[in-house]
Amino acid sequence: MTDQEPMRQVDEGQRLTTRETAELLGVKPETVYAYVSRGQLSSRRGPGGRGSTFDAQEVESLAGRNRRERVATPSTADLSVRTRITLIEKDRYYYRGVDAAELAARHSYEEVAEWLWTGVLRPGIAFTAPKASGRAARRAVDALPELSGPTDRLRVAAIAAAAADPLRFDLSETAVLGTARTLIPTLVAALPPARQTHRDEGSLARRLWARLTGRPADDASLRVLDTALALLVDHDLAASTLAVRVAASARAHAYAAVSAGLGVLEGPLHGAASGLAHRMLLDVLDRGNAAPVVADELRAGRRIPGLGHRLYPGDDPRARALFTLLEDVPGATPALAAAQDVVTTTARHTDLHANVDLALSVLTVSSGMPAEAGETIFAVARTAGWIAHALEEYQERPLRMRPSGQYVGPRPPQPLPHAG
Repeated sequence: MTDQEPMRQVDEGQRLTTRETAELLGVKPETVYAYVSRGQLSSRRGPGGRGSTFDAQEVESLAGRNRRERVATPSTADLSVRTRITLIEKDRYYYRGVDAAELAARHSYEEVAEWLWTGVLRPGIAFTAPKASGRAARRAVDALPELSGPTDRLRVAAIAAAAADPLRFDLSETAVLGTARTLIPTLVAALPPARQTHRDEGSLARRLWARLTGRPADDASLRVLDTALALLVDHDLAASTLAVRVAASARAHAYAAVSAGLGVLEGPLHGAASGLAHRMLLDVLDRGNAAPVVADELRAGRRIPGLGHRLYPGDDPRARALFTLLEDVPGATPALAAAQDVVTTTARHTDLHANVDLALSVLTVSSGMPAEAGETIFAVARTAGWIAHALEEYQERPLRMRPSGQYVGPRPPQPLPHAG
């Protein structure tokens, strides 16, 4: 049915078959049942208990809403996504209308995640991993080659946890929230420990710390890590978040949607950016001066890691919050000074401010963590935001994230190719 075709008239109380309902909605029969599972349509068993029937007026109302959405949808050249999760505005950002930096300063990562998912603050909430999914994820991760990166491990852990969850295809809000609260600690538990004496207890930040460094955690450092996780929960439609929403639009389950985000995150322009800043700070500390390090980066035609963000003309509020907390961390002073040296040296020629990757690298360098630790922190943190976006997308029309390709190849008919 085209947008110009009128809806057929239906009688009050009339019941439609699944096939008739699918035709009126312009979808496949299986999509009709997806509408039912999300509460957008109600169904009754047909006469004799065979098949389902649907209220014709309810179907007509849903078809009308879908038609209005299609008319209102922007062109694929300028695709935008309605969201109630994160707003970025005037060098600040907000989770559900609340200043994200202030929220992260006052609440744990788990509490901020709950706020993002439900709009309800639950003080003291803790996430724990079920034993079955934790064991499955650890076995899968332990089987990877020794040189596997952190995102490889997290992606495999997510797949293993999904395989251990027979209810993963339930896309109801209650089920997805249950998945969210167990998947994140499962990802952390699946990572190899940095200290063999560690135990899985305490906050998620404390458990993650033991996977990132062999040094004991002090309170100030743990606070920085927990705040970093909360600050990184979401950041509007970053590339990985868009991938998650595309997967959710196709009704992939939450584990698969998170896996899509992890696949995109691995790029050097996204989650791995903090690792580049980490190596740069080590170079500055080794050489005692940022000037030759900055010069080497520019000579090689590379941008300076940890500087600038296209959404923040001024300071990145996430970096500002972390730098303030890092001043109280024992042993962070040299890395903080190196980061400031990079900013000051670069400021002679360009007006670029420190971003969250530079602040995160100060934490990883001063805590004896490997270069890829920032990527791990980023991925674990952002999993909560990805699930928040998946929850939103499950409430939208299925497969709406489907732009049309603009074919620019040779026009048919072309002759059949010959073997070379």
